Amino acid sequence: MDKILVDTNIIIDLLSKREEFYIAASRLFTLSDHNKVNLSITSLTFANTYYILSKELKPDKVKEILRKFKLLVHVLPLNEKIIDLSLNSDFRDFEDAIQYFTAVENNLEIIITRNLKDFKSSIIPVMTAETYLKMK
Repeated sequence: MDKILVDTNIIIDLLSKREEFYIAASRLFTLSDHNKVNLSITSLTFANTYYILSKELKPDKVKEILRKFKLLVHVLPLNEKIIDLSLNSDFRDFEDAIQYFTAVENNLEIIITRNLKDFKSSIIPVMTAETYLKMK
């Protein structure tokens, strides 16, 4: 079973039902629901997702959505080592560095994102949800 880190943009695609990206995100999370993949997200992603969704929805509705969503993923902790690695990395985007080093520190095998260019120097395979689904 593939151990995958899912980037924030894929989560927002799913939960906001972003038209162009929703189907692939939905299919990825259906694999998790059927125990065919192990999907993880960072605790930062969980917080960022709450913040983004709360701009459009009431807090109680966002919490309800996230309670259901949490059943599909493992939420990985953000710790001092990941922060240090991120601060001392060549990543331009600090949030992407946190995503990457969380994946590395937790021995994940793949990162799923729409921002491939932000993970150019990754030692872990990085791909879009569409690309991953074509491999399945």
